[in-house]
Amino acid sequence: MIVVEHLSKSYGALAAVSDLSFRVERGQVVGFLGPNGAGKSTTLRILAGFLGASGGRASIAGFDVVEERLDALRQLGYMAETSPLYPEMKVREYLAFRSELKGVPRTKRRADVDRCLELARVSDVAGVLIGHLSKGYRQRVGLADALIHSPPLLILDEPTAGLDPNQIREVRALIASLAENHTILLSTHILSEVEATCSRAVVLAKGRLVAIGSIDELRGRGRPELILTLRGDEAIIRQVLSETAGVGSRVIEPHGEALRATLSLTAEDEAGQAETTERIVHALATATVGIREVRTTKATLEEVFAALTQHEARTENEAEAKR
Repeated sequence: MIVVEHLSKSYGALAAVSDLSFRVERGQVVGFLGPNGAGKSTTLRILAGFLGASGGRASIAGFDVVEERLDALRQLGYMAETSPLYPEMKVREYLAFRSELKGVPRTKRRADVDRCLELARVSDVAGVLIGHLSKGYRQRVGLADALIHSPPLLILDEPTAGLDPNQIREVRALIASLAENHTILLSTHILSEVEATCSRAVVLAKGRLVAIGSIDELRGRGRPELILTLRGDEAIIRQVLSETAGVGSRVIEPHGEALRATLSLTAEDEAGQAETTERIVHALATATVGIREVRTTKATLEEVFAALTQHEARTENEAEAKR
């Protein structure tokens, strides 16, 4: 549905996007992630036809966003972070106006407006001036606008920005319901939103691609923690863990009548981590430490995101220092 190949965008000496390539297949819900200044909004605006690229190409449903711009835009519903709504228009009036601009046939406009009012859950304010709506309702009107011409692809740029927790839950549920019939590219800073709604994610930093894959694959790039619940002398436990190869950081704290040890493992692959776990358990048992529980926890998406983007920032700074 989306193909981006070696895309670049520069503003003078500033490279906002550098040699970016990725794909979004039909039917996927993909998170588009990165810290501020990563190039996310620039990329989305190029896809939506608002900006020209400095190099590379992008296509939507097989249509080049430059050479076949109108055909590409017909496949796309774009919801900006701040939707440019007309506050003096009523919601139904605004959507009817937008449907005309987007080329919806006259005979279909009323039905399509009704459909989008229902989909975006704004039917109850159809006759209200947009300027009188809350931020949450205005966001949903912006989403109804993106849906009005029945596009197969939705690009949502920070759809929950500025919303309260209840409004965020409502918009998240709405996005999940839309995923049944639309390909969605979702740009957001709220990583729990990505975990809840997306099957895959693209991660940018400093205008470059730093990771792409399923949510589980990205979590797998972080190192898991080993959690042990133990009974025994704390000094002996600390000594055993300090002398066992493959143990990184360790936190030992009371846990009821026992002790809980939270350990990071230095091995990067699952086989190495399993071997380290076996060594730890054997060493503790040999030291007559009681072992009540052994379990591992995967890295969170937030931890992996921080590691990926901070590494890119450090690499960029080091390269800059050498110039």
